[in-house]
Amino acid sequence: MSSPVLWYATRASGLTALVLLTLTAAMGVFTSTRLTSARWPGVAVQDLHRRVSLASVTFVVIHVLTSILDSFVHIGWAAVVVPFASSYKRWWVGLGAISLDLLLAVTVTSLLRHRLAPRFWRAVHWLTYGGWAVAVVHSLGAGTDMRLPWARDLAIGCILVVAASALWRVGYGLDQRRRVADLPAVRARPEGVGLKHHGGDL
Repeated sequence: MSSPVLWYATRASGLTALVLLTLTAAMGVFTSTRLTSARWPGVAVQDLHRRVSLASVTFVVIHVLTSILDSFVHIGWAAVVVPFASSYKRWWVGLGAISLDLLLAVTVTSLLRHRLAPRFWRAVHWLTYGGWAVAVVHSLGAGTDMRLPWARDLAIGCILVVAASALWRVGYGLDQRRRVADLPAVRARPEGVGLKHHGGDL
C-alpha cells in the first residue's frame, strides 16, 4: 500500500517526534534539578514532562507504522527493532531502530518504575539522551525533508535546545557545589560564641 497520505504522514510524524523528543530531553534536564516555584510546583512539572514524553512516543509509533505500511520503499517489521536489517538506507534506518529500542527500554522501565530499584531506573532513563542523539542523526540522514533549509534549521534548533539545557545543568550543578562548599565558612565561629546557658555565657 502506497499513497501520498502515508508519505506525508511519515514525514510529518517524524519531524513532530523529533521536536517532542527534544522537549522531553530538555525537560528531563530541568526536572533533574527538582526546581519548583509557586506557579510551577513539582507535581505540575513532572506531569508536564510525562505528558510530553507520551506524546513523543505516540508520534514515534505513527512514524514507524506509516513507514512500514507505505510500500513505496520496503523497510519491513524486523528492521524496525533490528538495527541495520533494512535494505533501504540501511545505515540511517538502522540508527532509527537503535533510537526506537532505546526509547522502548525507557518507556517500559518508566511504566514499571515503582517495581524497580531507583538506581537501576535512573541508569536506564539516561538512555533517553542517547536515543534523542541517535534520532537526530537518523533524521538528518533518512529524512527527505532535510534537504530543505527550514527542516535543517529545525534540526539545528533541536540540537541547540538540548545543548543549552545541558550547559545550564552543568552551571547549576557547579553553583550548587559552590554553595555547599561555602557553608562551613559561614557556619564556622569560635567555640562558645553566641551560646548562652541559663542567661550566662558558657
